[in-house]
Amino acid sequence: MRVILTVLCFLSYYFCCCFPAAVAVKSAQYHSHSHSHSRPHSYLKAVNVWPKPIKLQWPQPKVTSLSADFTIKGPRNHQHLVAAMDRYLGVIRSEHHMPLVNPDVTISNSNPLEVLLIKVDDLTAILQHGVDESYNLTIHDVTSKAVLSAKTAWGAMRGLETFSQLVWVGGGREQLLIPVGLDIWDSPMFAHRGLMLDTSRNYYGVEDILRTISAMSWNKLNVFHWHITDSHSFPLLLPSDPNLAVRGSYGPFMQYTPADVVRIVRFGLDHGVRVIPEIDSPAHTGSWAGAHPEIVTCAGMFWWPAESEWANRLASEPGSGQLNPLHPKTYQVMKKLIKDLVSLFPDPFYHSGGDEVIPGCWTTDPDIQTFLANYNSTHNETTTNGLSRLLEIFVNSTLPYITSYNKTSIYWEDVLLDSTIRVEDSSVLPPEHTILQTWNGGPLNTKRIVSSGYRVIVSSSDYYYLDCGHGSFPGNDSQYNQPPGTDQGNGGSWCGPFKTWQLIYNYDITYGLTEKEKRLVLGGEVALWSEQADSTVLDSRLWPRASALAESLWSGNRDDSGKKRYAEATDRLNEWRYRMVSRGVRAEPIQPLWCVRNPGMCNTLHASG
Repeated sequence: MRVILTVLCFLSYYFCCCFPAAVAVKSAQYHSHSHSHSRPHSYLKAVNVWPKPIKLQWPQPKVTSLSADFTIKGPRNHQHLVAAMDRYLGVIRSEHHMPLVNPDVTISNSNPLEVLLIKVDDLTAILQHGVDESYNLTIHDVTSKAVLSAKTAWGAMRGLETFSQLVWVGGGREQLLIPVGLDIWDSPMFAHRGLMLDTSRNYYGVEDILRTISAMSWNKLNVFHWHITDSHSFPLLLPSDPNLAVRGSYGPFMQYTPADVVRIVRFGLDHGVRVIPEIDSPAHTGSWAGAHPEIVTCAGMFWWPAESEWANRLASEPGSGQLNPLHPKTYQVMKKLIKDLVSLFPDPFYHSGGDEVIPGCWTTDPDIQTFLANYNSTHNETTTNGLSRLLEIFVNSTLPYITSYNKTSIYWEDVLLDSTIRVEDSSVLPPEHTILQTWNGGPLNTKRIVSSGYRVIVSSSDYYYLDCGHGSFPGNDSQYNQPPGTDQGNGGSWCGPFKTWQLIYNYDITYGLTEKEKRLVLGGEVALWSEQADSTVLDSRLWPRASALAESLWSGNRDDSGKKRYAEATDRLNEWRYRMVSRGVRAEPIQPLWCVRNPGMCNTLHASG
């Protein structure tokens, strides 16, 4: 299957590059949900910006050429903005994007565009949650300049990306063209627009991470959630406790050094992307046992003992191990780790994990068995159960230390919503210092979190898990040895089926919430867990599906009339995917090239389902 996908991606890229469209084509868009169709002006193809801007005015479809001496002028006293200006100048001059379908526009007699002027109100604003990312881009018709105005450097970076996507090769003379008489005002609907990558189950090189951050910035995604460690490996080399990586990683060539982290964080800042680390705990910590075996319960034990029920498993997948909340050394290790992390990662958010704490793992430890027996004998059934009390002890011993560094801690939803082990004392998990990330239950769990007063980041596995649909990974899984004709269900993937870009694009993360509750939704993240992914498939697993999330969280998934715009978005996403491939990201195709060359012909006039 991987070979087939690789061949398809190569063929799509080859035909896109070698056989560009030679004529202007009128576009027909058919909306299957309403059995209607419309024909927007084909010149709008010339402003194929992804994600689509909030407001765009272009009353006269005219373009002009870009001067051979085109330059970008702006503040030179902001190191990250300077890096972005220099980078985009190179992209604009060298990209030479040739649209798959040529825009039907008039080439203006005005002078070539000479300069993009950047004006920023506040160069001191740091990249953090809620920073102003708005911008206004005006490309004049009568003068030879464009003006990009922004409140902050980070908004200017978003405007630079938009400007770069407005440039294409056309006019029959291989000249760079850009729309004129155009005005864009843009600002994101959600402040948190992220992508989570798991680098523990399989390792990704630094260059893979940097390429991912680059693609995120093109899509105006602004949070790289780095799930660094898990039970399978501990690849982060910490200054205060290097043995965690030396004994917990897959080897010396599959580790991230402090210098690597500094490089990744700086690269993120240069691209307007925050880097938030996640060190998952107290569960998912089997890889810690190489350095500190005394603080990890059930480490190295078989994850689901033979003849036992699922409820008695030691982990939810192969790779067991959980930190012991009763061992004093647990907190010595945690405090050194947290201190290192806050010095390496400047972002005000810190992800503490907290998901899938399994009772069976903790109860293998004799000290925990004694604690639970004593606790249960002195507490009645109406109070916190002993296992939940263990989690409260862990959180209450680590969260205050995190907040002492002026960090806000993110936890997976389990710490509040798990049916067996959860924090029941709200004082242990104060909403002012805590954000919860939802991954189960779709809009229902989002509702449960915000109704409890917590801010939430939405990563529902029903919509945003990019690893789903590839089956399970145990080697002797008997569900794949069934008689022919057996219903295959979800194909063995616990979160199957595969999440299409349309499903991701159409998900409304505030569905069913009151206006007050909506204000607690910070945004969302797509997630790539790496049981069956590594650098060989990274780009195609992420893109362009992560692009669908990017637009839905930036400018929404509805048109001005309030209807879902996924049909209209298809042609734009095809074009955008092609552009990403030309920039070096091997995004998978969403349609045959024939569909792109014949707009509207691959839609349907019949409702599905």
